[in-house]
Amino acid sequence: MYIGVDVGGTNLVAGVVNKKGEILAKAKCPTVIDKGADKVIDDIKTIIAQACKNAGLDEKEIISIGIGIPGPIDNSTGEVIFAANLPFNRTPLTAIIKEKWDVGVHLLNDADAAAFGEAYAGSAKGCMHMVLITLGTGLGGGIVIDGKISTGFNNIGGEIGHVIVEHNGRACNCGRKGCWEKYASASGLIALTKEQMERDTESAMWRIAPELDKVDGRTAFLAAREGDASGKAVVALYLEYLASGLSNVINIFQPEVVCIGGGVCNEGDALLLPIKEMVAKTTFRHPTRNTEIRIASLGNDAGIIGAALAGV
Repeated sequence: MYIGVDVGGTNLVAGVVNKKGEILAKAKCPTVIDKGADKVIDDIKTIIAQACKNAGLDEKEIISIGIGIPGPIDNSTGEVIFAANLPFNRTPLTAIIKEKWDVGVHLLNDADAAAFGEAYAGSAKGCMHMVLITLGTGLGGGIVIDGKISTGFNNIGGEIGHVIVEHNGRACNCGRKGCWEKYASASGLIALTKEQMERDTESAMWRIAPELDKVDGRTAFLAAREGDASGKAVVALYLEYLASGLSNVINIFQPEVVCIGGGVCNEGDALLLPIKEMVAKTTFRHPTRNTEIRIASLGNDAGIIGAALAGV
């Protein structure tokens, strides 16, 4: 069996995964950041052992271990280079894990792990060329080419959220202005919603979210469904930004499938149908074969499955 670990800033989750991409058992615990890297690593070891126990698996039956990290990694040295929300800095995680389990250990970025999970067992199952876009607080991405994760020569490729969609636009934490993630992430949608609410104090969005700090990714969509003009305007603008970036991704990579994940995707056809129509008008088209846009299907399990099987 294969072990996949999803290392998050809030929780650590380990899963026992079979060759079909099925999770047989999991274990989790909170991520204790303030006690340093040693504590986080000890907890990773603990939940791996607990996941094996939950699955009725002897630890000697572990074939390999994959670990998804929210930051850049270097598999040539087995190091986590750094992680913005974790106490890792040139941390030799592979060597430490191998001290306990003498099996193959594979490190990968968490978005790359999720992309491979969707390619292996999710909405892009069977696709050799696919891209995953995650719409959360930021906008992440993972790229699979020829059935393998593509990270560039320095292992940090795939930062799709930092392509520019608005020249000299909103300042991004990366230091640039107008990045796609500032407009098409869930946070970007919330910012667009608040701006429009401040312009239109009569909008139905104020009834849905009486205070600006109560605005979320659903606010504009709910108002739009009621026929509210400002809600419709926000949704239309958000979809334009999302489609613009998707067209860029498709024109560059020409994948078989682009999967979109994150809470915003709960809008279903209200998001997917107009996006497909917009993208079809702005991408280079093949007479018979074109990229499909699909909603990601594995949720939080994608990273566990992808981490477990990426090194297989």
